[in-house]
Amino acid sequence: MNITRRKMLVGSVAAAGALVAMPNVLRAEGVIRVGLIPSEDSRAMLASSQQLLDALEKNLGMKVQGFVAADYNGVIEAMRAGHIEVAYLGPFSYVLGASVANIEAFATAETQKSGRTFYHSQIITRKDSGIKDINDLKGRTFAFVDPSSTSGHLFPKAGLLKLGIDPEKFFGRVLFTGSHDANALAVANKRVDAATIADRIFDAAVQKNLVKREDIHVVWSSDPIPESPTVWRKNLTPELKAKIKTAFLNIKDITWADQGKLNRFVETNDAAYDVIRDTAKALNLDLKKMK
Repeated sequence: MNITRRKMLVGSVAAAGALVAMPNVLRAEGVIRVGLIPSEDSRAMLASSQQLLDALEKNLGMKVQGFVAADYNGVIEAMRAGHIEVAYLGPFSYVLGASVANIEAFATAETQKSGRTFYHSQIITRKDSGIKDINDLKGRTFAFVDPSSTSGHLFPKAGLLKLGIDPEKFFGRVLFTGSHDANALAVANKRVDAATIADRIFDAAVQKNLVKREDIHVVWSSDPIPESPTVWRKNLTPELKAKIKTAFLNIKDITWADQGKLNRFVETNDAAYDVIRDTAKALNLDLKKMK
């Protein structure tokens, strides 16, 4: 889709504007800046991440600032430019970022509800839509999240192609809304017939009363996807990396944005996301050309 590259370029411009507007505070002044992916609007994302930011600040003994870009690509650009030290990225946006920026995954969250470090992508519709399965979506309006979203685009698109469905030809109209919450609302308010969403973000949307669980029908669910990684710039000093990792691993029992209630953070590494790279290959995606 031409919209993919256009959206990512627009995201880069928006991110650059946001970074100019940020206080010019450097890590050398005792500040760690944490980039957050926009699963909801920026103010809501910062508010729902406050427990995490406060816990990090306490554990690090340093000031911590949150930064939400216009889209996934904006966080990657901020990491590549050295404007932030740590970021929370989706699995695919991490793999994409690691192909062009000097970043590395080091931790991931374990949710209280599932007690696991993986999740699923889903395609949802309204129960009163008359849609019972994927085949009933032919000619209908369909929403992905963001071109760089793992559960909002990469995995469901790969899943559809495995079923012999080309989204560009099968659906009547395809759009990108920019966030999982927007997808939940688009289905709930009948603006689209079906949309992608991460299962844990759908659960959070129900808790926030954005959508009623009893109104929604799940027509497709993916294989397990490794949880979203927390990453750092590789060029941070070993001492600072050790301090940051310890700070994350000592965080227990908090509520964090779309992750919901967390038990803890556990260590991860780059190799854990090879399944994402394999899925990208199945879609014939050249990660470096997506930038």
